[in-house]
Amino acid sequence: MNLSISSNDTKIPAPAGLSTSHIVGIFILVSAFVLGFPGNLFVAWTIIFRISKRSITCLLVLNLALADAFVLLTAPLFLRYLAGGQGWEFGNTVCKITHYVCCVNMYASIFLICVMSLDRYVAVFWPFASHHLRTRKSLVKILLVLWVLALLFSIPMPFYRRELTLPNIKVKLCHFSHENDRHEVFQYLMESLTGFIIPFSIIIFCYINVFSRLRRAMFQNKNQSSRIILLIIAAFVVFWMPYHIVNIIQVAGRLSQGQMKEQLLKAARTARPNVTAFAFFSSSVNPMLYVFAGSSYIRSAGLNFMTKLFEGTYSESSGSRRFSRSTRSTRSGSTDVSFSRKLSVFPVKFGKQDEYQDNISTKDDGVPNEKIVELKTLCTYDSKDIEESTRFDGECF
Repeated sequence: MNLSISSNDTKIPAPAGLSTSHIVGIFILVSAFVLGFPGNLFVAWTIIFRISKRSITCLLVLNLALADAFVLLTAPLFLRYLAGGQGWEFGNTVCKITHYVCCVNMYASIFLICVMSLDRYVAVFWPFASHHLRTRKSLVKILLVLWVLALLFSIPMPFYRRELTLPNIKVKLCHFSHENDRHEVFQYLMESLTGFIIPFSIIIFCYINVFSRLRRAMFQNKNQSSRIILLIIAAFVVFWMPYHIVNIIQVAGRLSQGQMKEQLLKAARTARPNVTAFAFFSSSVNPMLYVFAGSSYIRSAGLNFMTKLFEGTYSESSGSRRFSRSTRSTRSGSTDVSFSRKLSVFPVKFGKQDEYQDNISTKDDGVPNEKIVELKTLCTYDSKDIEESTRFDGECF
């Protein structure tokens, strides 16, 4: 990410002469920090301390909130950079680390949203086998892989960002530094492919198939989990797509020749500061989306409305699990009843109806009590075999 806010990406005006782009950037950063940092901490606090039973969606939202809160800690540094008029004052190491953290947040956010979409896909297409895949143990492994990938994919950022002094500029800047055009093309292309195009394609694939399956089944799934995930996806696309479009324009400019090259690069340089600040604001949006999604609970639950919202995602999960278990019990029970009815016919067929009737006693309250009759036939059928043959596992949540 490039958080330099200026038309030519090189000037840092004095506070008395802030440009429009600087004012817009400062406003976005202040709004993002004031709204997003306490908002994401409130989400994390609610999930950790107020919710005892957490769904998979709830745990993914927790990771997303922590990632957003962490990246918003860099906002004061960028505010000083823009408003101080003294350039970058925090040294080369902080320059690299700060932008590395921003890049990790970008990757972690889209990867978490991608996992949310895959979770919905698995729940819809493999409802009775999904409980083997969608467990706490599996989720921990997935989250570990997700964060490792985010850390690895962000490694190019500190190599292409350093503190430097450009010609005719007295102050130091935290600026991109590419050895040649190929390095610049590699960075922006990799960033957009792995951080947006490929994950977003997976998200689109999952939800197109999920909605298609539900529509064919004439079932409208409008639960809390789906609403929350769709809102998060929509927000990410709105705030991050412009940034990646500018990346593609800059790559196209570097690969072009002549006047087309100059026009594309100029367009990318002009748009990049604004779209980057806009993308940074995405870290503060999700808590506001949760307020919107849980607005129906605010009047009844007050500040506990978010607890009610996320508890709703777990109740949907547990409800689906109960439905799965009841379905299993119903099938198993119906098979046992059917088999017992067949057994009751054996004495009659073998001419032992009187013996069968003699084994029916009467309780004190007059209710018949049927004793178990062991049938001597050519084959025996163990009740355990019945249970094994009718047992199946699964849950949909």
